[in-house]
Amino acid sequence: MAKTYKIGTRTSPLALKQVEEILNALNDAGTSLKAEIVGIDTCGDKDKFTPISYIEGEDFFTKEIDQALLLGEIDFAVHSAKDVPFVLAEGFHIAALTESIDPYDVLVSRDGLKLDSLPFGARIGTSSIRRKEALKKFRPDFELVDIRGNIQERLKILETTSLNAIVIAAAGLIRLGLEERITEILPPHILEPHPLQGRLAVIARAEDSDLIEILSKIDSRETAVI
Repeated sequence: MAKTYKIGTRTSPLALKQVEEILNALNDAGTSLKAEIVGIDTCGDKDKFTPISYIEGEDFFTKEIDQALLLGEIDFAVHSAKDVPFVLAEGFHIAALTESIDPYDVLVSRDGLKLDSLPFGARIGTSSIRRKEALKKFRPDFELVDIRGNIQERLKILETTSLNAIVIAAAGLIRLGLEERITEILPPHILEPHPLQGRLAVIARAEDSDLIEILSKIDSRETAVI
């Protein structure tokens, strides 16, 4: 009987889509895994208030999932690559890093206005230091507002508050089939994309060499930096 692999992931709709993407990629690579998805809420899912700028490079969105991996409660984990901490904990191995489905940041605005057409002092929601610095450089008049939550929650905040726009990753909207919400793709000369944006990281225990060999079939490490 084929082994059922337990895959650890966050519980958001986007996270579940990302696991589906990994399984489809493995299937396309000639490896069809029997899988059980194990949803785990992380500190980053429970804490909706701490700005991302305070915890970038840490395990805010991965710690609880990686703990489950270390304890053998799951067989491997699927993360957004840019959520993986800068220093990977001992005992873990990045078995695969996928290509990005789209590396760019996008503007989603309330009235369909592009970045340079937003009113003076427009309020834009984002928690990323990278995005804040770039937006402030482009338009010093912008008021940048920290917002947290999954994609749907951030879109809801835009719809129900005084924000004029939010800036989020194109990849998240694409994976959720929400491309129509994109007002403008922000070019690199305005907002340089994160080098790992849109990529997925598959984390396994370093000792599980057979599983790592299977997962490495979808690795695109030569096209990424991590």
